[in-house]
Amino acid sequence: MATETLTDGARPDGPAGRPTSRLTGRGDRVPGALLALGVYAAVRGGGVLAVAVAAWWSGRSPLRVLGESWDSVWYLRIAEHGYGRTQIYPAIGSVQSDSAFFPLYPALIRCASAVLPGPVTVAALAVAWIAAGAAAVGVYRVGTHLLGARAGVLLVALWAALPHALMLTLAYTEPLLAAFAAWALYALLRGRWGWAAGLAVLAGLTRPTGIAVAAAVTAAAAYEIWRRRGRAPAAVWAAGLAAPAGWASYVLLVGVRRGDPLGGYFAVQSGWGSRFDFGAGALASARHALGRAHVELATHVTVVLLVAALVLAGLLAADRRTPLPLLVYTGVLLLMTYGGAGFFESKPRFLLPAFPLLLPVAALMAKARPRTAVVVTVVLAGLSYGYGPYLLLASGVAP
Repeated sequence: MATETLTDGARPDGPAGRPTSRLTGRGDRVPGALLALGVYAAVRGGGVLAVAVAAWWSGRSPLRVLGESWDSVWYLRIAEHGYGRTQIYPAIGSVQSDSAFFPLYPALIRCASAVLPGPVTVAALAVAWIAAGAAAVGVYRVGTHLLGARAGVLLVALWAALPHALMLTLAYTEPLLAAFAAWALYALLRGRWGWAAGLAVLAGLTRPTGIAVAAAVTAAAAYEIWRRRGRAPAAVWAAGLAAPAGWASYVLLVGVRRGDPLGGYFAVQSGWGSRFDFGAGALASARHALGRAHVELATHVTVVLLVAALVLAGLLAADRRTPLPLLVYTGVLLLMTYGGAGFFESKPRFLLPAFPLLLPVAALMAKARPRTAVVVTVVLAGLSYGYGPYLLLASGVAP
């Protein structure tokens, strides 16, 4: 599987079999990774600036908007005071416990706040921004491995310009999960099972959808074992078995603390209104948005983005050269996003780490003229700059 590609864009014609970058003309891929990181920083830096200006204009602190919006507050409180907070809303029958939030991001915030000056919000943003940068390089590596260097950079640009990409610059867990996922998938493509399993464990400690990374590793290991008729190296067996350990350990820990090892964590999620209903809730919300004139703009945008994600998923799956780990990872993310009830407007955020969905678009843009690729990226980024401040400051719904 490590040699499977979506197109013939990645050519092993550099020194020692390393692909020559079509951006640098050399076998050394470091300049291409730096370019990808620079593109990401430029696109998302504009988004941060747009949010900051909008916050100032509305009389709010940009730091608080970026670092203390919605779920960020829960992560900050866990980092400062540990677990144990519960909010009860009798009017809607909601019991929201902080046990719903996985522990790795708050732990990293606590570590960062011990060495960084300023409030804990600064540490939370620093962790998120560093993770987002690492994710951008990982996305570039995956794109380059499959499609070539130019498409790898374009994949990063597209990912950074998504309407909900502002969440990559907030104190949220999506940047951290995207970083672990991108590098775990790259490790699988390169046959580095130990790295893939370790990153899957960390992804599983980051957020519920981290199980998608573990699923990709386990599926790839199972395929390798089947392909070798049970004679795969021990590293493959160990990776397949260890990958879900992070996610499973936290789910079981919460369950044990609540007196129900297997169902306790899911009861916590149910208290937030989040449960798996095979898409009935998402479909009802979409029908509501399409059937009424006075519906939040964010709801309409969510419907459009969810439909677009399905189309892109179909294109990705239709290409028989798409590596199995990417299909499994993306498929599990889609299943959890579409099948889960509650927080309809947050679903595009849940799909932010599903960057493989953009591979077909990046492949197409790589074949176009450079000017066309630049124009498309600029237009998408401009739309994101307008939508981001609205979503955070004016929409009234949790992104």
